Amino acid sequence: MSTVSIDHIAMPTANAENLIAFYKKLGFHINDEAEWRAGTAHIFSIQVGDSKINVHPEGYTAALRGPTAVPGSADICFVWNGTASDCEQMLNDAGVEIISGPGPRRGALRHRNAVSLYARDPDENLLEWMIYE
Repeated sequence: MSTVSIDHIAMPTANAENLIAFYKKLGFHINDEAEWRAGTAHIFSIQVGDSKINVHPEGYTAALRGPTAVPGSADICFVWNGTASDCEQMLNDAGVEIISGPGPRRGALRHRNAVSLYARDPDENLLEWMIYE
């Protein structure tokens, strides 16, 4: 197969300021934040390793986007490099409510055992942190 990874995904937000603050509390870098604030960029993105999540702020319209995308429609799974306890502590320290987990899960690396924790962001997107053992 020639497709080897995901470069980016995109999601809309109902409140860009809340979303930026939330993801920064979790330690994510926000790309193009200054340009977006200055009005020279229409979107910003959340860096996730070698991939990113493009965020379409309130009022953003473009022809090349999902026609039914609405805030809260994303379901994203991050890979956590550490223990489940460390991940749980990071979420607790950021004031993020864990809605499920840690519990056993089957991730993309199907040959490895994993556990994960679930939370929601300010738009109610479902977020999962996968911890491979």
